[in-house]
Amino acid sequence: MTSAQILPILLLCCSNVFMTFAWYGQLRYPNTPLWILVLAGWGIAFFEYCLAVPANHYGYRVYNAAQLKTIQEVITLGVFAIFSVTYLGESLKWNHLVAFGLLSLAAFFAFHKW
Repeated sequence: MTSAQILPILLLCCSNVFMTFAWYGQLRYPNTPLWILVLAGWGIAFFEYCLAVPANHYGYRVYNAAQLKTIQEVITLGVFAIFSVTYLGESLKWNHLVAFGLLSLAAFFAFHKW
């Protein structure tokens, strides 16, 4: 892999960490007023956007749109799996692993040259 192929993946990984916290980090604060959660989420999402836009901008030079979206979805699932176990204290079950496997299969089809 070249740096042009790796950079968008790294940026998408970082952006997904921010977005996961923006969307789901508030679940640990059920008694916080909703307006504060929304503002905090927007603040976090700003940094996600600052990484996702360049990831897609540079990524589109080496990947097509379907491939970029597939990369993003696989990364999202991986980041969320780690987040839900480490931050939310939830466990991964067999069906989650099957879902990840099916998404990996989708990635195979998105990247396979037919």
